[in-house]
Amino acid sequence: MADIADFANDLVQERIDLALAARKAQPVFEAYEFCADCNTAIPLARRLAVTNCTRCAACQQLNEQVGTRYAR
Repeated sequence: MADIADFANDLVQERIDLALAARKAQPVFEAYEFCADCNTAIPLARRLAVTNCTRCAACQQLNEQVGTRYAR
């Protein structure tokens, strides 16, 4: 006969399975080899350090500076 701990374990396992399934269903974005803004090559070290980066370090820094300037 199952007790409350068994039900809790089953619930946790079900949620883990759902989370993993949702994770696998998400599209996998390859690291961009070239910057989306200036089209220069993004160094491998940056692509490995920053998952799914789309900009080179210089363009990302500029984008963040502009973003903070207009942030409220």
